[in-house]
Amino acid sequence: MADAFGLDDGTIEELRRLDPRGLMADAYAIEGIVAEACRSIFLDWALGRTEAEGEPGALRRLHEIYAPRHPGHPMTGVLEEGLSDARPRRGRRAKGRAAD
Repeated sequence: MADAFGLDDGTIEELRRLDPRGLMADAYAIEGIVAEACRSIFLDWALGRTEAEGEPGALRRLHEIYAPRHPGHPMTGVLEEGLSDARPRRGRRAKGRAAD
């Protein structure tokens, strides 16, 4: 069985684990939501995660689930910003580190 977003039962259960408060689903369901509101919701989601929910791929998986279904949605853009900010940066030295 699929929900209104075309998600199967297994994916719905996964989303409940990744986003137990349903913040992402709510954001995608709000008509006319703007990027600023999505950023606020994203921050609430990120800060509200427990250690048990803290697997590293959570953000990536949320993007994999929602982005293909909502490519132009502001929350999709926020998830993409979060993914690009989460990638390790190369070639940067730690502040205050002495040169070798």
